[in-house]
Amino acid sequence: MSVVVAVVDDLMFLSRIREAAKRQGAVIRVARSAGDAVTACRDGATRVILDLDTPRLPVLDILEALAADPASAGVDRVGFYSHVETERARDAQAAGCRTVLPRSAFVRQLDELLS
Repeated sequence: MSVVVAVVDDLMFLSRIREAAKRQGAVIRVARSAGDAVTACRDGATRVILDLDTPRLPVLDILEALAADPASAGVDRVGFYSHVETERARDAQAAGCRTVLPRSAFVRQLDELLS
């Protein structure tokens, strides 16, 4: 069973992610800070999903902390964003987010991303 960290504060999207995780046999852990995300990765998380559009969570700080920590540096990071926020997508990639998808593509690929 894979463990996926969700850095998402939109309850509708979090619910959608949890439903997909359930279908795929994955466990979702929610992180609200860089420390939470790094700890979850040290505890065996295999992927981190980040809502790049959330103003309430320090998404870029979290990405930088994950990239800097040897235990989480290899954990796959997937970010999703509004298609009009292309600069935010570039910033996330520069901060270590390996996969960055527009929100619509993320939704279409969610089951695959959690398998």
